[in-house]
Amino acid sequence: MKKIHICFLAVLILAAACKEDSSKSEKQATDLLSTDLVKNPRTANGISPEELAAMPTMDFRDTIHDFGDIREGEVVSHKFSFTNNGKNPLIISNARGSCGCTAPNFPREPIPPGEKGYIEVMFNSAGREGHQEKAVYISSNTAKATHVLHIKGMVKKR
Repeated sequence: MKKIHICFLAVLILAAACKEDSSKSEKQATDLLSTDLVKNPRTANGISPEELAAMPTMDFRDTIHDFGDIREGEVVSHKFSFTNNGKNPLIISNARGSCGCTAPNFPREPIPPGEKGYIEVMFNSAGREGHQEKAVYISSNTAKATHVLHIKGMVKKR
């Protein structure tokens, strides 16, 4: 009988702890971004053409940059330019490089319709001799959701 009471008490404590943690994480999530900017028109029925036309866009001038020849150890960067040609603010939630040598810097504020933005991609060639091709993955609130930028170059020994 004591074992049943102990198990019951353990379950109650665990349930209370889980409930407290989830309320903290929900509060933290709401502090990050105002939900009135985020619109998700996707449903099980798909997306209407009107809703699709109203979504923000991330239209890049180019998505590939070739640095050419780089000396080993050099840090190079390129700014990729884009325009939001949609009807709602563009929100970039994340940008990450395909490896630790590639670091993207992206706007943290929403990009209004008709405005331009830049994503700067820095490449550290230290210890990367030879032909290099890297990617940057960008998550946003566009219909495409994930955009990919590419950089490449030939790293020559010093």
